[in-house]
This record gives sequence, structure tokens and C-alpha cells, in this order.
Amino acid sequence: MLTAPAFRSVEGAYLDLLRLASRNHEHHIAARGNDAREVIGVGFRLPDPRQRLPYLVTRRANPVFQFAEALWYLAGRRDVEMIGYYAPSMRSSSPDGVHLGGSAYGYTLFNPADGDTVSPFDRVLELLRTETDSKRGYLPVFSATELAISDNPDMACLAGLHLLLRGGRLHMVCTMRANDLDCGLLSDVFSFTMIQEYAAVQLGLELGTYTHFIGSAHVNDRNAERVKRVLAEADVRQNPRHFAFPAMPRETAAVTIARVLEHEEALRTNKAQYSADDIAGLDIDAYWQQVLLLFEVYRQIEHDRTDAVSRDLLDALTPGLRWLLGHRWPSCATTGGEQ
Repeated sequence: MLTAPAFRSVEGAYLDLLRLASRNHEHHIAARGNDAREVIGVGFRLPDPRQRLPYLVTRRANPVFQFAEALWYLAGRRDVEMIGYYAPSMRSSSPDGVHLGGSAYGYTLFNPADGDTVSPFDRVLELLRTETDSKRGYLPVFSATELAISDNPDMACLAGLHLLLRGGRLHMVCTMRANDLDCGLLSDVFSFTMIQEYAAVQLGLELGTYTHFIGSAHVNDRNAERVKRVLAEADVRQNPRHFAFPAMPRETAAVTIARVLEHEEALRTNKAQYSADDIAGLDIDAYWQQVLLLFEVYRQIEHDRTDAVSRDLLDALTPGLRWLLGHRWPSCATTGGEQ
């Protein structure tokens, strides 16, 4: 097979790559003090990019962070203040404590480059509106100027995203210079497929395939024990869990992202507290209301330090998100919802 192998969901690709890097790795590297097992030049394809979440007890995926990061990208931001609230470890990558550099992919994609007035993302969309079979819809992220920064603490792992309109469907090919398979891959695929779906919505197209290529696919030695536990769970499991993931609303636009982030900021700074009924009454599509439910749950965990998150919030979440929260935080544990 010359094309990338296809998987039903990101979970299958994640597990196969972990097996490859941890059990059949090609190299053992020590880049910048991070000992890791590495495989060079791998890839996979998701025929349905909406299957962007893994449901593994041992991995304990964090959908709150994944939605926050995707929105941070879509808004073209690079501030540490927002993303550091959901992932404090990212603060250490900021050279000035205020902004992030290469890893702020959305800042590169959704803001005009120096000397331009239109973002690269919008230029590619306009290209695809006028030249439907174009091969030029490439969005570079990694910049050669990053190499000139001595001891750069935050160099882009994403080389670029390639949007391809074929047969009324928007496909995307992602190229990574490097991917930490255990820590970075899942959140990257989540965010990039959200960007792909957002682009498809802007163009009025159906969602096509998502293909992910990696130059250096690696597992850090410090995470080896967790990887073993994840693979042990997968090896004995009878049937993978599966939860449906809804389609992004066709009305979603930049103003939608801005509106969601207004509520996100109010919750993050503890200036607002919402019940499930409050969120249901907002002038926001039910799809994005699910995201605000997640942000309110996280507000209660972070600000209220509660031992039991409000049950009305958990009951209003879709079964998949409820399952993920229950396995991430004991205060969100509930019964039922597994398929």
C-alpha cells in the first residue's frame, strides 16, 4: 500500500503508532536532553476526521484542553494567558511569559503576514473558491527564521496544512516535522481536523479525508511506562468504545468563534458561573454549547475546587464527552453512557 493506512478513528492510529515506536523503533535519540524512541517518516489517514477523540481509560484524554486549543488556533491567538490556564506546562515554552512562538499555529494561519492584509487561511479559501482543483492550497507554518533563533524554546512542530478540494469534499494533508506520539499527536489531530472542518464549513463543502504525515515520530522514554499501560489496555480490550461526534454547524463563522471565546474568558476568569439551563438559553448552537458546558465544568474544578461537579452539567453533555470527563477527573465520575 502506497497511500497512508486508514483508521476508523484517531484512537486506532494512535495505538498503532505507539506500538511501532515503542516496540519496533528505528532509532534511540536524545535531542535536547529528551531521550526517545523514534521512527522516521510515518503517516495515517482518517476517512472521517470527526472521529478525533480516543476513548482509553489509561490515556485519560482531556477534551476541555482539546477544544480550548482548537479555539485558540481558530481565533489566531498566541497569548499564554488563555492556553496556559488549560495546560500550565505550556507556559515554560514562552520566551517572554506573555506569548508563545512557533507552537501558536493559529497566529500564523489566521493573521495576515507582514506586508499583507489578508490571512493565509483566507487567501487559500479564496483560491479554492475560484480554482476548485487547485494544488496550491498550502498553508506553511514552520518558518526558516525559527532556525535562526538561538536555543529556540518554541519551534513549530507543524510544517504545514494542505487543503485540497476534490469532488465537492475538502481533504486535508498535514505534515509534521516531529510528533510526540503519546503527548502531542492526539491534541494535534483534534485541532487540525477542527481547522479542516471549519474550512469546509466556510466553503460550503462536505468534509473529506484527513491525512497526517510525520518526519520524526517518537515516544519519550519518560512516558514509556504509561505507553505500556495504554497498549496493555488496548491489547486485552474486546471492542473499542465508540461515540458519535456531531458535525460542526454550517452557520459557524469567525463571529461564532469570537462569541464562544467571550463566554470562555468569563468562565476562565471566574467572572461568570453557568448552570446547564443558562448555557441552553444562550444564543449559540447546541454544538458550541457543549464546549461551554466543558468550560464550566473546568471552572468548577479549577476555581471552586469542588469534589462533585454539578450533575446538571454532566447530564447535558453528550455521552462521549461525559465518559471522557469521568475518566479524567473523579469529581466528574458518573455511570452509563458507554457504548
